Amino acid sequence: MGPPALPPLLLVLLDCWVSVSAQAGATPAVMTESLNSAEPAPTTLRPALSPRPPGTPRAPGPSSPRPTPVTDVAVLCGCDLSPAQCDVNCCCDPDCSSTDFSVFSGCSIPVVTGDSQFCSQKAATYSLNFTANPPQRVFKIVDQINPSIFCIHITNYKPALSFINPEVPDENSFDKLMKTFAGFSLSAEADVSFTDESDAANTPKYEYGVVLRTSDSFLRFPSPLTSSLCTDNNPAAFLVNQAVKCTRRINLEQCEATDALGMAYYSSPQILRVPNSQTKVPITVRSVILQSLNNTLTRLDGADVWTQALVDAGAVKICTHVVLEVKYRLTYTDAGEITKADLSLLLGTVSDAAIPLQQKFEIRFIQQNTKPVPLSGNPGYVVGLPLVAGFQPRKGSGIVQTVNRYGQLTTLRSTAEQDCLAVEGVRAPVLFGYNVQSGCKLRLTRAVTCPLVVEKVTRLLKGQGFPDYVAPFGNSPAQDVLDWVPIRFVTQASHAKDSCQLPVALLLEVKWTKYGSLLNPQAKVVNVTACLVSSSLPEAGPGSERTVLISTAVTFVGVSAPAEAGFRARPAINAKLPFDFFFPFV
Repeated sequence: MGPPALPPLLLVLLDCWVSVSAQAGATPAVMTESLNSAEPAPTTLRPALSPRPPGTPRAPGPSSPRPTPVTDVAVLCGCDLSPAQCDVNCCCDPDCSSTDFSVFSGCSIPVVTGDSQFCSQKAATYSLNFTANPPQRVFKIVDQINPSIFCIHITNYKPALSFINPEVPDENSFDKLMKTFAGFSLSAEADVSFTDESDAANTPKYEYGVVLRTSDSFLRFPSPLTSSLCTDNNPAAFLVNQAVKCTRRINLEQCEATDALGMAYYSSPQILRVPNSQTKVPITVRSVILQSLNNTLTRLDGADVWTQALVDAGAVKICTHVVLEVKYRLTYTDAGEITKADLSLLLGTVSDAAIPLQQKFEIRFIQQNTKPVPLSGNPGYVVGLPLVAGFQPRKGSGIVQTVNRYGQLTTLRSTAEQDCLAVEGVRAPVLFGYNVQSGCKLRLTRAVTCPLVVEKVTRLLKGQGFPDYVAPFGNSPAQDVLDWVPIRFVTQASHAKDSCQLPVALLLEVKWTKYGSLLNPQAKVVNVTACLVSSSLPEAGPGSERTVLISTAVTFVGVSAPAEAGFRARPAINAKLPFDFFFPFV
């Protein structure tokens, strides 16, 4: 009498356990890439297959392979942050050479994998061989096996591996999309309500949102409206700065007849000085840049009007001098008059491979006789630019700053004479990222009293109008007082009693941190401390004068914490099996 037969479900579970054990216990074959080898030799690991019990569905065979992964783990690198530069301890950085690998202390990202939900996936491992002289990088491609029985073995829906480009509505596909999506809902309203043409013609000046008038109609500013296609009849409005991109579908054979591709279409209009005026402002071409098929830029003579032309380039046809970018710069006055119009163009060469064509349009308004406010960063501070500082005259008011941004926070400037009385009023700005130390000598006679010397030296160290606040960023608004960093003033004196405490040094310590994205961190000032160091006035020597050394120092201290990449937590799956899932075994 043979052994009792096992139930079918138990055989299925045992089969899964044996298959998973065989996969997890197998040693994956790898391909190793040394620093000198150019072509690695890969070997493939296949999971062990257990016998299929009768009655169970057949697993997908070689006829249904998993689609090729969209990304190659051998070229992925999560620590490659600097373009065309080798990042420290980034073993997957393609810009690093064998010389760079020899000085690495370790690999910041040792393993690079794809989707961990697949039953089998490629993984790139990086390590350093410190036993070699010099140390070398070890690169391997391994087949990782997912031990979980709930893994994806085959992806039979190939479009799910990438994003699908949405279909753009046009005159041919509009009716079909209308039936598919049950209509369009265009609820977005324009931010600018353009003035009616009859009202604009009667206004004595341009006002915000009024259409810019030309000698024949209005200044056209192509823009995308309901779709990404360019709409040429879109008007430009006064004081409305815009920068848009749109797509233009063209027939390459008819590029010479398409006005919107030519330079004259944008440079020939003449803008009226005011809506109801006979004075015309011509558009002046300031720069014309030609872009070749290999993206090489060449500056052309702006006095010539270049027209597009269809040229045979061997077996293909190309259209030259096609407008790719248009930039308007309009100067206006307080009275609402247009005084000057400048135009910058980017021309290029278009082939059949570049159709549909993408164009960029930009228009900016600049007030006459005004200068842009210089910044020390946008938003973070730039090394070498002055710190932005000021003071608050009364509680509740904004920050008051001097007009000279290089005189808002200053220190002593050293001279060859080293005479403090000669350099009084000669100051040096505190530049971000620059540690500076300067000083001078002060000669005191016996007749000088202590209070007079203390007042003189304090004014010499702090300068005229020492600020109370420092801006955290290079572009911080003066009205946001709560965001500004207050200067903490500390006084340090000697413990000697019955002596004149004379200030001899002013030490500025600026603490800053990296703020924002890991790819583009911004410098932010978080703390400023000013320490005024006092010392006892030295006794008079044999002569009639005493010499005191006065000094200032500025130190920038970085307090950034080590950057750690954050990942979103995996969602908790609250899955419950039916109560009779194991019936009739339990």
